[in-house]
Amino acid sequence: MKKRVFDGSIDYIQVMDENGNIDRELFPKDVDDQKIVQMYKLMSMARALDAKALSLQRQGRAVTYAPTLGQEGEMVGSALAMGKSDWFVPNFRQHPVFMVRGFPLDIGLLYWRGFEEGVLPKGFQATAVCVPVATQMPHAAGLAYAFKYRKTGASVVAYVGDGGTSEGDFYEALNFAGVMKAPMVAIIENNEWAISVPRSKQSAAQTLAQKAIAAGIAGVQVDGNDVIGVYKVVKDALANAQNGPTLIEVLTYRMSLHTTADDPTKYRDTQELAPWQARDPILRVRTYLTKNGLWDEAKEKEMAEGQLQAIDEAVEKAEQFKPDPGSMFRHVYSFMPQTLKDEFDAAVKSGYWQQPGSE
Repeated sequence: MKKRVFDGSIDYIQVMDENGNIDRELFPKDVDDQKIVQMYKLMSMARALDAKALSLQRQGRAVTYAPTLGQEGEMVGSALAMGKSDWFVPNFRQHPVFMVRGFPLDIGLLYWRGFEEGVLPKGFQATAVCVPVATQMPHAAGLAYAFKYRKTGASVVAYVGDGGTSEGDFYEALNFAGVMKAPMVAIIENNEWAISVPRSKQSAAQTLAQKAIAAGIAGVQVDGNDVIGVYKVVKDALANAQNGPTLIEVLTYRMSLHTTADDPTKYRDTQELAPWQARDPILRVRTYLTKNGLWDEAKEKEMAEGQLQAIDEAVEKAEQFKPDPGSMFRHVYSFMPQTLKDEFDAAVKSGYWQQPGSE
């Protein structure tokens, strides 16, 4: 006997195309022109902040940095879709998500200057930046299950790269979340490259979204450079999160470096950039706004000047920060052993530093 026991499929969603045209049947009811202007401003701010951070790193004023050029649409769209009680679990490239969720710019810059005081202010609903590939996914699944167990009504949005979908942590997290019907939305940022490994060598699967099928959860693919499309699918997934998780594959492109320690010219043909530049998430929204009389050069100039001023003020504040060297003694162990205390006392006595709180 032979019979088919399962059929699966994955939908692809695009609300705004490369030319700023909108599919009205898919257009979210809670999005109006004012909301689209907000999306445009936030994406523009993310790009301006990204350019500044990259410049600071090249000047030796920041540590290794992961640029977000080209991925602003999926990050701003997903961040705006989250509710006030929702948490997000990042990897190492979600700076725009932090920004949209209200993370102070100067504290974010402290992180990229290498200070632990820049990690997370108390009460901010996110886990810390996670550099090891996909290890944040089980954390996200566990956090989501805890919310369900406590009946908080909150959900978790977790981010992972296309390379991370090849890790065991990714599959274990999806499997656990699926079995426990945890309120988790997992976003695969398919930006075509995992450092130097192209998507074509990452998986033989036609889509990465179809990995949801094996976990028995919902899966969808969306144009990641369509900020409205991403907003819609994440919003829909969060609306259903209390019934179980959703896996979302956002199709985008890493137009810049993997990190400032990377040189993509060593492995990527520069001609590959051209078609993706035409799909720029910011350009298409500006095209829409301009066509509909909602934006012009005067507004662009005013916005850009205001954003650069805010960024410069944040940089100045971050660079005026004076860290307490005593933290390198206090935060090594859960309690300070006598040998370390002796070193600490000797350092204080010698006047090795003079900072508030070091005595």
